[in-house]
Amino acid sequence: MRIVLQRVSSGSVSVNDLVVGKIAKGVVLLFGVAKSDSEEQADFLADKILNLRIFEDEEGKMNLSLLDIGGEVLIVSQFTLYGDTRKGRRPSFTEAALPERADELYRYFVEKVKGSGLKVGTGIFRASMQVEINNDGPVTFILEK
Repeated sequence: MRIVLQRVSSGSVSVNDLVVGKIAKGVVLLFGVAKSDSEEQADFLADKILNLRIFEDEEGKMNLSLLDIGGEVLIVSQFTLYGDTRKGRRPSFTEAALPERADELYRYFVEKVKGSGLKVGTGIFRASMQVEINNDGPVTFILEK
């Protein structure tokens, strides 16, 4: 499982010019699933993200987590995170999970994050989406398990 996390002042995702997910201060997660992934990776990464201290305290130090600030989360599926560009000019997606399994783990992960009580928005799995990310910092991390 591979997640690109961006700390944001706001974010949204639209499909066919209709906003389907929107958040204020928090994180946007671009979420990719590999063939070998399971619920174990989703559990680990959900916990990691909710508790990762990436928000500034009153002294300007990254000491606060999403849970500490009551932040919001926008989760967008993105199979291209498993695109392999090492050979040729066209990415290979052989390591990406099949759509059915990826959707299952995506939904599982979303429910795990929702269990935190934070506001969670999502994109639409397999849809062509327009994602607006107002990166705060900029602060970006790549998480893998």
